[in-house]
Amino acid sequence: MAEDLKATILVADDNPDNVELVRQVLAGAGYTVVTAFDGDEALVKVAETNPDLIILDVMMPGKDGFEVCRRVKKWEQTRNIPVLMLTALEDVADKVRGIESGADEFLTKPVDMVELQTRVKAQVKAKINRQQVIEKNALLEKILTRYLPEEVVAKVLQDSSLLKLGGVRDFVTVLFADLTGFTTFANSVPPEHVMETLNQTFSRLTKIIADNHGTFDKYLGDGLMAFYGAPIATDNDALNAIRTAVEMRAAFQELKEQWADGPRAELGLAVGINSGEAIVGNVGSERLMNYTVIGDAVNIAARLEELAGPGQVLIGETTRALAEDMVVARKFGEIDLRGRSKPVIAYELVRLFKPA
Repeated sequence: MAEDLKATILVADDNPDNVELVRQVLAGAGYTVVTAFDGDEALVKVAETNPDLIILDVMMPGKDGFEVCRRVKKWEQTRNIPVLMLTALEDVADKVRGIESGADEFLTKPVDMVELQTRVKAQVKAKINRQQVIEKNALLEKILTRYLPEEVVAKVLQDSSLLKLGGVRDFVTVLFADLTGFTTFANSVPPEHVMETLNQTFSRLTKIIADNHGTFDKYLGDGLMAFYGAPIATDNDALNAIRTAVEMRAAFQELKEQWADGPRAELGLAVGINSGEAIVGNVGSERLMNYTVIGDAVNIAARLEELAGPGQVLIGETTRALAEDMVVARKFGEIDLRGRSKPVIAYELVRLFKPA
């Protein structure tokens, strides 16, 4: 069974005879054994070999077993390594001290070798099982972040009850970005070229959303949707959204310069941004859902994006007011929307200033 575990075990004791006895027993059971003869050397061997189990004598010169264990459990890279402490001390206070330093198991000297093998086998197996759980959770988180914003994934991993349909009312700023001239471009080049263009564009734009504390919502053909203020709000989500638009516009211009001449040279980027109350939450079915925002504020942002021309950023009146100290914008016009008694005033972003 031990052979299947393929574990490396560090044995640290200032008595060479004790070290050799334990080494022979464990090596005979199929483990790889690393040895150390004081606390400082033990820490070096931990750093060099990253063992699957550490067997520590309590009484060692320099750093004793308690201090070695405390440091190992303090470091993120080694805190999951189980520590088995060997001690001639039977005082309960010493075991309490060992527990406080992070020890996982104790054996009192003189050690029974059969019991040692049993304890070692149990600790190594438990460590490997824990590592498998950690790796699976890391893989799950990696997969989830491909489909959900990182902030949402973090909250879901803390509270699985968030994985349910429904939402709450919240104040958000919504951003839509879309490629202008895309239909003509897509009809003039092979599908593979279209896919490559979209992937290059989206790779840059989605990173900018994350860098400015935005929540990516979804891709919409040749466009995308994001929102700011949920699930985590910042001091000025409207300003973050406008900064995203400005950086997107610059990044897309860099892409066009790399593409040089050809059909892609006719593409442009249009952005619409609006702020207001919306319902934020999961929409869909129990099997497949989307974390998104729904409401009038979203519809206005989408309409602003539709009206924007290449390189143009249109923002709603509320968004302009929220970011007024840092933004200069000119009135674009009044927009009539179905179902609204009054038109919506749209502004064209002229310049975004940085704080002094």
